[in-house]
Amino acid sequence: MSKIYSIEVNEFIENLAKELKSFKEVSAPEWAKFCKTGVHKERPPLRDDWWHIRVAAVLRSVFRLGPVGTNKLRVKYGGRKNRGVKPEHHFDGSGSIIRKSLQQLEAAGLVKKEEKGKHKGRLVTVEGKKLLNKITGTKVVKEEISKPVIEVKKESKVEVKVETKAVEEKVVKEAVVKTEEKKPEVIKEEVKKEVKE
Repeated sequence: MSKIYSIEVNEFIENLAKELKSFKEVSAPEWAKFCKTGVHKERPPLRDDWWHIRVAAVLRSVFRLGPVGTNKLRVKYGGRKNRGVKPEHHFDGSGSIIRKSLQQLEAAGLVKKEEKGKHKGRLVTVEGKKLLNKITGTKVVKEEISKPVIEVKKESKVEVKVETKAVEEKVVKEAVVKTEEKKPEVIKEEVKKEVKE
């Protein structure tokens, strides 16, 4: 899932919005043509497909921040209001837009309500993760990370292999650390620290 962060945000949201247009549950309400996205805005959005763009952005935010509720997302999508000669202040974004977006995503089966400890809100479901991975071009994989294998070779190189057992595919990550005047025991300790972090 980390590949979501490797793609440029605007490009990712645009592609996700195109995919969301195929869901019948995700559609702009009648009032979306006339409303602003928050009190801090002076005009309504210019784009005709702004609703799908906002729903895609909300889905990405739920993936990043989840479990997350409407109030936290209102703060995220808020902004500074120009109050004339008075100092600018932060105003939250429209709660109705975010609430309806989350309800539509929930009806489409992409997010669900859940509690983690004292945090409660919405999380991305498996179907939602599949959709996000479809945009990045990767498969959803359930990972079980095993302990790293450290091999020290005579050529003063250390190879670290972290094997990941997956349901659909096997991923092997390799890292080569060059050493000049260090003993193999010192290298092993440094590599173990890096792998733990």
